[in-house]
Amino acid sequence: MAAAEENTARLPPEDEKLSIGANLAYGLQHVLTMYGGIVAVPLIIGQASGLTPADVGLLVTASLFAGGLATILQTIGIPFFGSRLPLVQGVSFSGVATMIAITGHDGIQAVLGAVIAASFIGLLITPVFSRVTRFFPPIVTGIVITTIGLTLMPVAAGWAMGGNRNAPDFGSQANILLAAATLLIVLLLSKLGSAAISRLSILLAIIIGTGIAYAAGIADFSRVMNGPLVALPQIFHFGYPVFDAAAIVSMCIVIMVTLVETSADILAVGEIVGTKVDARRLGDGLRADMLSSILAPVVGSFTQSAFAQNVGLVAVTGIKSRFVVATGGLFLVALGLLPIVGRIVAAVPSSVLGGAGLVLFGTVAASGIRTLAKVDYENNMNLIIVATSIGFGMIPIASPGFYEHFPAWVITIFHSGISSAALMAITLNLLFNHLTTGNSDQQSVFVAGTERLIRYQDIAGLHDGDYFLNGKLYDANGTEVPLVPAEAH
Repeated sequence: MAAAEENTARLPPEDEKLSIGANLAYGLQHVLTMYGGIVAVPLIIGQASGLTPADVGLLVTASLFAGGLATILQTIGIPFFGSRLPLVQGVSFSGVATMIAITGHDGIQAVLGAVIAASFIGLLITPVFSRVTRFFPPIVTGIVITTIGLTLMPVAAGWAMGGNRNAPDFGSQANILLAAATLLIVLLLSKLGSAAISRLSILLAIIIGTGIAYAAGIADFSRVMNGPLVALPQIFHFGYPVFDAAAIVSMCIVIMVTLVETSADILAVGEIVGTKVDARRLGDGLRADMLSSILAPVVGSFTQSAFAQNVGLVAVTGIKSRFVVATGGLFLVALGLLPIVGRIVAAVPSSVLGGAGLVLFGTVAASGIRTLAKVDYENNMNLIIVATSIGFGMIPIASPGFYEHFPAWVITIFHSGISSAALMAITLNLLFNHLTTGNSDQQSVFVAGTERLIRYQDIAGLHDGDYFLNGKLYDANGTEVPLVPAEAH
């Protein structure tokens, strides 16, 4: 018995096996967290393609089904495919603009063909990405994780305001108060509940918030019974894919962005879980992404990528088991086969998701800040790397139309704050920390003055007449008084 317990203790955090009940509860929590995001892309593409409501529904069902299978592949894995980390997969937002442009010219069949071809090219080039882990030190991963959290905050705010910007009640007091109530419930359950309740605080808050919304007449479940109860995925329901060269080139840019973002998510969740992500593991994760993206169009879905918001859920709950996320993948498959269940989940008001999202996405940013705290900022350019990369990543968030007059490929790459910050962080880290030729031996003006910080212990030890000058402490006679090193505190 003791030996079994010892072997269990040696398991990596992501390999922890929980009870069936815990897997179901935490897996459902993952699904509820990302459900709105996974259905948004097929809704947008379907409407842009002029599909009928029934066909749009099939796109949504296909995306749920494909996302579930992709999640299972990523978490459970097979040889050479799957990072075996708690990552939820779903339709990537990075290709929305490109896919809308393609479907406007050549129809949805060209979109499906471009996704298949570009994903196959992405699969071929994953070895390049799987060998760059040494270029992702804490300064890069910290920047990326922080930017992921900050980038997702507008999503949470939009949800809190009601989700649909065209709705007459968007931004109403009722919506925002409902989001605030959900947020308050999360905080209360986290503080007052048991450990189990605290870990399920997001799910319980969503359920309670939905109940409050239903009592207030905000939640609408009247359409739950509209449509079939069971719907199997249909192979090439929208026609066989069309392989157009221009569309494939455009989609290849999207795939490059997807590889960068998925690399960031794999590294981020590895940091949060506290497990090693080496080149092989990263490559297996990227190959799973590309294989899922190749197969998804067969049932009518699009490029698959890791969902950043679920990385936040891993951080906030502390549940690091990949089997929990695999259970979430099974839920997604079930939702893809049982549209009525999907319609019930879809009836959860966006405001409720917004209240929970504030905690989730904020936790991601906080995890990134914690990682950045490990970085050495003394006598180097790391501070300016952090400042420039995060600032660059915030541009498309602060001003979404910043790149609207640039070529489409620029917009595709830099419209995402995550990919913008990741590319800038990687580039600057290479420039300043790897290609050291030409580096100045002087500190940057941005770093000067930040090397020594005055701590409260220093202030408490001051005597009458003591003073600080140029970062040094002097007594009343002008004699320098050594500061107590941080390690001594």
